[in-house]
Amino acid sequence: MKSKKTIRTVFMAILVLTCTVVSAQMSTKQIDELVETALDKFGVAGASVGVVKDGEIMFVKGYGVKSIESKDPVDENTPFAIASLSKAFTTAALSILVEEGKLDWNDKVTQHIPEFKMYNSYVTENFNIKDLLTHRSGLGLGVGDLMGFPDGGNFTIDDVLQSFQYFEPQSAFRTQFDYDNLLYWVAGEVIKRASGMEWEDFVDQRILNPLQMDHSYPSLSKIEDLNSIAVPHIREGNNIRAIQHFKESVNGAAGGIQSSASDMCKWMLVQLNAGKYGANLEQQLFSKKSQHEMWKINTVVDAGKDPRYNSHFFGYGLGWFLNDMKGNLSVSHTGGLPGMLSKLWLVPDIDLGIIILTNTSEAGGAFFSAVSKTIVDSYLGLEPINWTDQYVKMLQERQDQGDTVTEKVWETVESNKNVSLTHQDYTGTYKDKWFGSIEIYEQNGNLRFKAERSPKLMGQMFFYKANTFVIKWVDRDLQADAFASFILDEEGKASEIKMKGISPNMDFSYDFHDLKLVRVDH
Repeated sequence: MKSKKTIRTVFMAILVLTCTVVSAQMSTKQIDELVETALDKFGVAGASVGVVKDGEIMFVKGYGVKSIESKDPVDENTPFAIASLSKAFTTAALSILVEEGKLDWNDKVTQHIPEFKMYNSYVTENFNIKDLLTHRSGLGLGVGDLMGFPDGGNFTIDDVLQSFQYFEPQSAFRTQFDYDNLLYWVAGEVIKRASGMEWEDFVDQRILNPLQMDHSYPSLSKIEDLNSIAVPHIREGNNIRAIQHFKESVNGAAGGIQSSASDMCKWMLVQLNAGKYGANLEQQLFSKKSQHEMWKINTVVDAGKDPRYNSHFFGYGLGWFLNDMKGNLSVSHTGGLPGMLSKLWLVPDIDLGIIILTNTSEAGGAFFSAVSKTIVDSYLGLEPINWTDQYVKMLQERQDQGDTVTEKVWETVESNKNVSLTHQDYTGTYKDKWFGSIEIYEQNGNLRFKAERSPKLMGQMFFYKANTFVIKWVDRDLQADAFASFILDEEGKASEIKMKGISPNMDFSYDFHDLKLVRVDH
């Protein structure tokens, strides 16, 4: 039997350890100071941050400005484009329909959308609702996103539904994680056909309104006063500048919602309360069973082996990334659109949720990573790390690497500017089966590129080397200049075009490499 002295010693050790962990948890003042410092170091125009803990909103505040042009301040109610954080709203909407008996998670997509067609008959016949949400289709990263990136195209849900048959799979069906957006658009169409309501109306009436998310909108088109929302910004050299708001072209199921930090705190509380909400949690948005489905790994991804977090698993559920950290479940997602980057992070085992919204690319991603990790680490009782300085360094290295690549490309263009070319060998109409036609034409002695269905993809072509040109888009907000390599026939006339992005930092949704542009004006 242990002596009283031994028991007292053990008790004191436990007490000291407990106090150490509790004292490590960041206070609201420390969170405020952390965000202020990070905002300055990363050069982010504006941000809004919220933290919920133990069923309460413990912190929510806006920082910086909506736009560097207007200088209007951000507050906790300022809506930001939350991009792919919208995916969890789509899966919640589907959960509601499942509970109402209007569909089942294992329904084949063709039961609701008969014209849905994948790249082979087996996949078409077996593709179910969960497959739309779990990035395991067999198709490559961001495939077909050019139907929505850049915005302004005239693609419809019918175009999307017909496109999958033309894509080449990169892996076997249900064997590999490759993030996609198009299939979430299809999920939005399933919601429409099962409920009789557009995705935007369903999310607004069945989720945003009941939760009293009064500063949230299912799409940009629903906002009457655009001066009330955060404006996107992008890097230009060592500065940032404001750009136009991104407009979803098909539906908002993959990334259309605009929301504020205060409203997203309400959303996090619903998630942490297994679908319950209201003053006494007397109302239910979705059931605990549905949450289990949404928080269950469907697609396995290799887990990071960072000993700091002692993680053993990592994967994707229904609209959520799932992993473990020091024995705790971690539920998270990030969102990204041009000039808008966001992160939502839940640690249900300790009843913690963090939302970070920013209006600046690329710095916003480094900003939300540094701030969120610092806060989570404090609640996990980990030794502090200066994540802000580490991510500032990583961001600068990433930007420098990308700049180096693009600078070398333009140096090559400059050195070859006097090469003589026969433009008629390249001019003509080229067509891709899912993207449509593009025109290569001559204007004022220069070759130019114009996409028929995506007006922003228009620009001058500069000779690079061999049979390759660089396309410099007229719209400089895109940050997605691309290579266009011509395949010549036996007479030296162009017959096909292969494309790919130049900068390694270009958004993956500019999937130029998936185009198969074949000349059609023989």
